[in-house]
Amino acid sequence: MTLEEAISSYISDGCHLSIGGFTVNRNPMAAIYEIMRQRKKNLHCYAHSNGTAVDELIGGGCVARLEIAFGGKGKAAPACVRFKFAMQRGEILFEDYTNYQMSLRFHAGAMGVPFISTLSGLNTDMLEKWGFSKEMRVEDPKLPDKKVEVIDNPFGDWAGAAKVVLVPAINPDVAVIHVQKADKYGTCRIEGLNFADIDQVKASKNVIVTCEEIVDTAELRKHPEYNQIPFIHVSAVVHVPHGAYPSACCNYYDYDPIYLKQQSTFAKDNKLYKEYLETFVYGVKDHKGLLNLVGKEQLKIIAASKRTGPAPAPDRR
Repeated sequence: MTLEEAISSYISDGCHLSIGGFTVNRNPMAAIYEIMRQRKKNLHCYAHSNGTAVDELIGGGCVARLEIAFGGKGKAAPACVRFKFAMQRGEILFEDYTNYQMSLRFHAGAMGVPFISTLSGLNTDMLEKWGFSKEMRVEDPKLPDKKVEVIDNPFGDWAGAAKVVLVPAINPDVAVIHVQKADKYGTCRIEGLNFADIDQVKASKNVIVTCEEIVDTAELRKHPEYNQIPFIHVSAVVHVPHGAYPSACCNYYDYDPIYLKQQSTFAKDNKLYKEYLETFVYGVKDHKGLLNLVGKEQLKIIAASKRTGPAPAPDRR
């Protein structure tokens, strides 16, 4: 289906949304910008360690609550700017976990178990600092009653651990990811690192996949061992070339350091950021409109090299 149809069909105000990708890699940006254009509100978002997708969605006023391990856009913005401002102004509620804890929470959701144990976070105050109150947790059936629970190791001091941390599973209403190849049924192939995307998909009730290419099922069946996501998990498939731009998509294009640097500069000033959104997000009909504003020459600079993989030309300073 079209991206507009997918977003309007599966993402509603207040839903729990999981965002794929990692820092400046394979963020589902075309979908994020469409969510913003449709003015979705009060989203409860989950991400592992995300970058521009989370920052833009918060900057667009779409997010009410966020659970994440890290938010940054590399050298362009080591800390997501609009995320930081929203926190400082008390505009969103935020709960942080370690990188490993977030990975495990998605994994628990994918396995269908209510929680999973880890040593990650022991002896830190992350276990004591909650972003969501006990009262809020009681009122919202989609939230666990506690952020974490520390218990005695039920096997004694087995494996040298007297205590373990239990972290709750994540089961979003919708996950949105971007992949390199998919067939029309939703079988997906991710090239390069897959981060937490596979578990996010399997943990979610509905899944929107945007892809660089829609290929014949027969092509994917030639090497089924490279297909990480079976069609049974996917609700919508959308063909969007450069759908991760301005983040990177392995073997297709690098992240755009020029765009990300300008974006982060605009994000530091409310007036400039509003003008940026009106031009690049709300001022275009779709992702193709944004790419037209960027221009073919800039996209050519970040095109992946068939020999070395990453684009050889971008000035990353």
